Amino acid sequence: MNTPTHGSPLWDGLHAERMGQALLCAQEAALAGEVPVGAVIFHQGELIAKSHNAPLGLNDPCAHAEILALRQAGQVLGNYRLEDCSLYVTLEPCVMCAGAILNARLCALVYGASDPKSGAAGSVIDVFKEPKLNHHAQVTGGVCASESVALLQDFFKQRRSAQKTLSKTVSKSSSKDESKLSSKTPPRAAPTHPKEDVLS
Repeated sequence: MNTPTHGSPLWDGLHAERMGQALLCAQEAALAGEVPVGAVIFHQGELIAKSHNAPLGLNDPCAHAEILALRQAGQVLGNYRLEDCSLYVTLEPCVMCAGAILNARLCALVYGASDPKSGAAGSVIDVFKEPKLNHHAQVTGGVCASESVALLQDFFKQRRSAQKTLSKTVSKSSSKDESKLSSKTPPRAAPTHPKEDVLS
């Protein structure tokens, strides 16, 4: 069997295949009401961890897909150093996740869509190219980017639509309640003092 080399069609196909598994995790996140980001980790070609965003479900601001996958991989290998491991994630990592990837000593990061608001692999800052750090991972971006973007856009579109529907429902309910209250308001008693109306 030929060993894939960087930039070759075989290598690109391998990236796409592995990212496809991360995309499945991202779909699971969307079904759970989480922002659809999925991550998988391979050790020497073998899948050892997979996860998706879960900060809402776990009430944990650190429960990004990458962090959860790194924790799984550490348990599988019995080591916090994940050497000879590659992480595939559908969205460019944030600063927190980029730091964790470097601390884990992963050899490679492959991501799908760029994140122009918080991406730490080149979009906002590039943690992986910081020369003062003592470890650097090989970074490849844009793998299955269109699929990753489509998942995110569809998720936020549905969420905005749900919010608008909820707002309209609440507004109609409030209007009905106000109407009921106004129709049930008892007539005001006649003033006992000729100036009571003016004073009130």
